[in-house]
Amino acid sequence: MAVNKPTESELEILQLLWELGPSTVRAVNERLNDPQNPPRNSRRSAGAHREVGYTTTLKLMQIMHEKGLVTREEDGRTHIYTALVSERDTQSALLQQFVDTAYRGSAMKLVLQALGNHDASQDEIDEIKLLIAQLEKNQSKP
Repeated sequence: MAVNKPTESELEILQLLWELGPSTVRAVNERLNDPQNPPRNSRRSAGAHREVGYTTTLKLMQIMHEKGLVTREEDGRTHIYTALVSERDTQSALLQQFVDTAYRGSAMKLVLQALGNHDASQDEIDEIKLLIAQLEKNQSKP
């Protein structure tokens, strides 16, 4: 499934919907504005709080509905939004776009730079080795 590229603000809302499940605009807006509990993987830290207005969140979620990123069910006057795109598909599409634009399509260049700029823990190194072993195993199959 092709994933429409979400903006940074839309991605933050998607992350909340993936975490919380189907939610109202109010629930999403309250979580966006909770300085002690920012969306996971948000680029905002707990100290970098900014207030997001309810109407801003509503408009973003309406646009996301038009883009096919979320579904909307009406329950009386309340609208319940659900992520229509999966976290994995979205991450994959965003990563592919990033690799294509920043690394001219070379995942190897991305991985080498990431490993060169990061002190990997032994657990991370072990996971990388397992991934490489799995990739080699898959390539050796006829």
